[in-house]
Amino acid sequence: MILRVSPSELSGSVPAPPSKSVTQRLLAAALLASGTSRIEGLSESDDCTAALAATAALGAEIELGEDAITVLGCAGKPRPRGASISCGESGLGLRLFTPVAALADVSVTLTAEGTLQARPMDAFAHCLPALGASIVLERGRPPITVQGPLRGGTCTLDGSLSSQFLSGLLTALPCAPGDSVVRVEGLVSRPYVELTLGVLRDFGLEIHADADLIDFRIPGGQIPHPISTAVDGDWSGAAFLCVAGMLAGTPHLEVTGLNNRYPQADEAIRGALLFAGGRTAATADGLRIEQRPVRPFTVDLTDAPDLFPPLAALAAFADGPSVLRGAGRLAHKESDRAATLASEFAKAGIAVAREGDALVVTPRTAGPKVLPARLQSRGDHRIAMAAAVLGAAGAPIEIEGAEAVAKSYPAFFDDLESVGGRIAWVSNR
Repeated sequence: MILRVSPSELSGSVPAPPSKSVTQRLLAAALLASGTSRIEGLSESDDCTAALAATAALGAEIELGEDAITVLGCAGKPRPRGASISCGESGLGLRLFTPVAALADVSVTLTAEGTLQARPMDAFAHCLPALGASIVLERGRPPITVQGPLRGGTCTLDGSLSSQFLSGLLTALPCAPGDSVVRVEGLVSRPYVELTLGVLRDFGLEIHADADLIDFRIPGGQIPHPISTAVDGDWSGAAFLCVAGMLAGTPHLEVTGLNNRYPQADEAIRGALLFAGGRTAATADGLRIEQRPVRPFTVDLTDAPDLFPPLAALAAFADGPSVLRGAGRLAHKESDRAATLASEFAKAGIAVAREGDALVVTPRTAGPKVLPARLQSRGDHRIAMAAAVLGAAGAPIEIEGAEAVAKSYPAFFDDLESVGGRIAWVSNR
């Protein structure tokens, strides 16, 4: 799919998409609950569709309603319906459901698609055996075969690649028969762990963590109780709308549905906009963003790596270089995002250079900030959305592989168009 996004005047109100991070955590916990949970407003992203299928494949009974689903859980003991479960391209789904599947007393293989097949999963190989389950990986990558049951115990987890491994263990270990102690080294993306703890707390699970989120004590023999809840709005997807509002709002854009129950790392977009000279105001149900000139800014995105693409697009319109720190987190995403941002933004005349652990975005100093170009998403949903921001605020941008947005935000282009985005199909000649 090739779409062209042209300079636009954006105004009005647009809802944030449902959070795929929250959706997947709710599904994993509801799978293990002792009764029927009701979840309203699920994300319809590809990642969450895969998570819903994995939830059913591990033994939950699911009923789909018009506005909500119900999940009848398996009371702490998954009952796999087959020997193989696909997690699609969802890194979070694979890392959440691997320890959950290890609670079963049969062998289960979790498979991946696309670039997720090449992403490292070694952290589980070092900790699951210490907790009573066996695991087989192919050169440290998916597919992952686990044989439970997980019993509990003590392990040390490398948290420097992703916090998702820890989120998976925290979800599964309360249901193991024995107590567990997990020590985490080099934890990144702390807000995502706090999100996981918030969801598990709502399901009635008891987990003891120190203030630094290094040592976790998890009593065994617990069963989550069912809950009724609604999925929070997604700050990760909303970040692109917020940046578009600052660049092309006439005079402002409002993003609704962001008064959330759980913490999200990408709410850091609010502070980043202020560093860049933005002006925002909280509304009854979200955030209003005014169009403002962009000044050069420096931010540390170590705990919020998904903000690199929208903030790189924002930095393209500043009057000098901006520095985005924490670039070491970008290699194992849907693409190598540092390399992808550099090569694709260069087509539009924007210089993105890797300098140590930072990306330096240097805007054009003469002529238009953005040149008309065709950019490739490389199958990366956030690259496709960043390219759309460049087009809406700068010059016509054609996006090859625009359908990649379905991974996290299927309605992105529809929502952008609803507030004035100029979007057209391009024939693939």
